[in-house]
Amino acid sequence: MNSSTERPQALEAIERESRAIAFSMASEFGTGALLRALAASKPGGAFLELGTGTGIATAWILDGMDAGAMLETVDSEGRYVEVAKRHLGGDRRVTFHVEDGVAFLRSLEGRWFDFIFADTWPGKFDRLDETLALLKRGGLYVIDDLLPQPNWPDGHGPKVEALLADLNRRPDLIVSKLDWASGIVVATKR
Repeated sequence: MNSSTERPQALEAIERESRAIAFSMASEFGTGALLRALAASKPGGAFLELGTGTGIATAWILDGMDAGAMLETVDSEGRYVEVAKRHLGGDRRVTFHVEDGVAFLRSLEGRWFDFIFADTWPGKFDRLDETLALLKRGGLYVIDDLLPQPNWPDGHGPKVEALLADLNRRPDLIVSKLDWASGIVVATKR
């Protein structure tokens, strides 16, 4: 079992390539450590990651998953996903998709997931209802980047506030907002 300070084996190489291509939207160490711990709580689970990026969060999620779990991850930027594939593609538990996030969410209708990490607009700010409909009872919905960030576009703060208010109003979710890393919400479906 990994301790909270151990990093996934592929992480250093992924971070190095991410810097080389100026990918600046990577999940923080604290987010990754939490994702790994939460992933370990879903043995044999079906996992969904929206926003693969270069695979930094993907590496953390895989590090917490057991041998019977499966992860599907999607991003619309193929050049970023290629970095993830280079370092994580040999893991039979993960399937990479390069596709528009909204179209991908539509293709999943009727499927269920134990764990969803939404790290992009589709699944977080767009198509939230469709995304939460994919979550099993007892499943975890995780989002980050909820505290002010230097790379936020103008007017993004009110969008975050509206998202948090929406999540808190939903009777089918138990929501916990954490002032941890970049700001995280962990919600459990009732």
